[in-house]
Amino acid sequence: MKLSDHESSMLAGEEGPARQFAMQQIVRVGEFYDASDCVEISQVHLMADPEATGEEGIAFLEQLAELPDKQRHVRVPTVTDPRGVDFKAYSKLRQSKDQVDLEKRLSAAFEKLDIMLTNTCINYQTIMPPVLGEHVAFGDTGSSIYANSVQGARTNFEGGPSALAAALTGRTPRYGFHLDDHRRGKALFEFSFQARDLSDWGAMGALVGQQMSSYWDVPVIQGIDKTPGSDELKQFGAALASYGSTPLFHMIGVTPEAPDLKSVFDTQPPDPTGFNKSDLNTFLKSYWPDDAQLDVVVFAAPQLSLMELKSLADLLRGREIHSDVALLAATSPEIKSAADRMGVTKSIEDSGGLLLEGVCFYQMYAREIGEANKWRRLMSNSAKLVNILGGYGYEPMLTSMKNCVESAIAGKIVGGPAS
Repeated sequence: MKLSDHESSMLAGEEGPARQFAMQQIVRVGEFYDASDCVEISQVHLMADPEATGEEGIAFLEQLAELPDKQRHVRVPTVTDPRGVDFKAYSKLRQSKDQVDLEKRLSAAFEKLDIMLTNTCINYQTIMPPVLGEHVAFGDTGSSIYANSVQGARTNFEGGPSALAAALTGRTPRYGFHLDDHRRGKALFEFSFQARDLSDWGAMGALVGQQMSSYWDVPVIQGIDKTPGSDELKQFGAALASYGSTPLFHMIGVTPEAPDLKSVFDTQPPDPTGFNKSDLNTFLKSYWPDDAQLDVVVFAAPQLSLMELKSLADLLRGREIHSDVALLAATSPEIKSAADRMGVTKSIEDSGGLLLEGVCFYQMYAREIGEANKWRRLMSNSAKLVNILGGYGYEPMLTSMKNCVESAIAGKIVGGPAS
């Protein structure tokens, strides 16, 4: 890789061991992907919850945090993904003191590194949305695909060490989706139906994701007659990234790099793979169980926007969740504050629900929570969450927010997958 004088000085250790570690990481990744040089980035979204870092990862961050200020502080604005523990609600979820202690150690180390504890996976909706052409280093798959696709910014999926390296240097290797060539369309998909709700948008993303064969295959979507909003695109992208390990999609007439097919394909577009209403229903039914048992309803992954929380509160207002079912929703600290102020939190919690702050369910030691609370059958309107939680010992199912609420109140599964 070709390095600037400044980058070479960091690599040589002239600016301290933290930046030396960071440049070593950047060079290793860059050489693996045949990057010609580095690209300057403007912001970082760091995914590093204690369940992912483990105690050794936290100890490493604590070592960096003890370095002198000028050596340890990040070089560009750096924000964090959700935590693994809501400090105000962990006891209600039967989380352990050990989990809380790890989270507090990690948070303290981040603060010393001058990393902002935003604790959100929807930073693109709430903190500092990137803009068209802006180079960033985002770690969460949902935030990366949204930044790339909806906002036209440029990032790869950055693992924890790579995102930390970008934060400490303001650089990342110039490869992958930082390059024009990799942002071109590779496959074409067409929908002949329109989504009814957010769970449908997630299912549509999942249908495309299941067809993807490579991280580098960029899907192009057509047939969307009504322009989706931010939450619809959030659910679509998060599910597509989860099912397909895909960091970028183009939606014709919707996303900024795709005004038409000609703009995203270098040659004649391929024949589209079509999806119809039957494909959607088959996907939804694949998660539907044979009995009505229900233990927990979860709205998370991604965290909910204020508009989503308002919809949830309206569905719950004046009603009571059945004692046999838990209902959890997760949002960012900023949105939680707004929800508190506007009475949204009160409507959710007066019904027996719990609004969690700065966490996301699958990053909260989901297996341990399930075992501690004897939760097995889980319902959600998030296709991403449903895709992940099967690996944590749950039997997840996907349906609309309305049907999730009706089931939570009934204490059992009601309606059907398309309700």
